[in-house]
Amino acid sequence: MTEPTLPTFADVQVARQRLKGQAHVTPVITSRTLDAMVGAQVFLKCENLQRMGAFKFRGAYNALSALPAAARAKGVVAYSSGNHAQAVALSARLLGMSATIVMPSNAPKSKLDATEGYGARVVRYDPGEDAREVVAAQIVAETGATLIPPFDHADVIAGQGTAAAELIDEVGPLDALLVCCGGGGLLTGSAIAAHAMSPGCTVIGVEPELGDDMTRSFNTRTPQRLSAVPDTIADGARTMGPGTLTFPLLLQHVDAMVTVSDADLVQAVRFAMLRLKLVMEPSGALGLAAMMTGKAGVTGRVGIIVSGGNVDAEMLRWILLDDAARPSAPPEP
Repeated sequence: MTEPTLPTFADVQVARQRLKGQAHVTPVITSRTLDAMVGAQVFLKCENLQRMGAFKFRGAYNALSALPAAARAKGVVAYSSGNHAQAVALSARLLGMSATIVMPSNAPKSKLDATEGYGARVVRYDPGEDAREVVAAQIVAETGATLIPPFDHADVIAGQGTAAAELIDEVGPLDALLVCCGGGGLLTGSAIAAHAMSPGCTVIGVEPELGDDMTRSFNTRTPQRLSAVPDTIADGARTMGPGTLTFPLLLQHVDAMVTVSDADLVQAVRFAMLRLKLVMEPSGALGLAAMMTGKAGVTGRVGIIVSGGNVDAEMLRWILLDDAARPSAPPEP
């Protein structure tokens, strides 16, 4: 079996050129209140302010723009119930391509509407009856379109790594970088960039306790898969196992993995909203939660990638007021 070709820092640099003028160079926010709370100098890279509200735009646009003309003409297919769906839809529109997004029938209406609003054709499926990968594969077979998976794709990973590259360009070398982790595209891309640009930086991935497949894989040095979709409010990190690319990159480039509870995420999102004036989705606040609780165990100059701000209105209300039953989360990111 042929070993997969893994992305390198050179690929991240190429992605930065492709994204120039397309992706926002998102702001880096600091807070003396946060610094005093955690005993460190913290730099928040605000990908919640990226186009379509998340870092996913970087990887999607890089992957689509790397396609040859013949492939672009046949369009792209993706499967996602959240940020990847919107990222592929927007990127395809910008590049004049057709996009078909496979989404579960119970995905939040706001995300369905946003994906269609960017011009994509949405194909709904019943998550209780069908596998999204099978549905997407059928569309690819029928149309000849290119499949762009959410995280396990070299150009997607390289594109995501541009967030960390921008951060280090702006603030200089870091002692540590905290990165949220679902399937590991942002984490491994960021680790590649951080170790090339700030060699002394410790890169730490952060997962929800209920969705710790990458943490288990890192600790055992073998791929681990969860038996069911994790029931965590971090809906962007509800993956069940590492990818064929992200697993070896995890072992090569990431220094540690930690987990935080849903209760930790509630406190982080609430703090971000009320004190930092930043809207974060729970998945986007994983790094902040690890820093606030001390679970990351780092000091000095610490970068945190805030990965997204597409929080459902009912979820945000529940987090801020904590006076009602927790809203249900979509089945997979």
